[in-house]
Amino acid sequence: MANTSSAKKAARKIARRTAINKMRRTRVRTAVRKVEDALAKGDATAAAAALKLAEPEIMRSVGKGILHRNTASRKVSRLTKRVKKIAD
Repeated sequence: MANTSSAKKAARKIARRTAINKMRRTRVRTAVRKVEDALAKGDATAAAAALKLAEPEIMRSVGKGILHRNTASRKVSRLTKRVKKIAD
């Protein structure tokens, strides 16, 4: 438990930031899940549309510090590859 006023304030800030980061991480996971659901159904147009929405969401998470840029690029690359494969 925090004893000093500055430690109490830091604890409040951490709690607030954790909630925000959790929300952002959930948005990314939801976007990726929508692409994967469309891929599982075999719907190429829905998968492409979902990917178009998921990619900026993933890259935005890099700017916010939720994901590392290499991780985000890898996720986008792999999803794009799978969407292209199903489109053929």
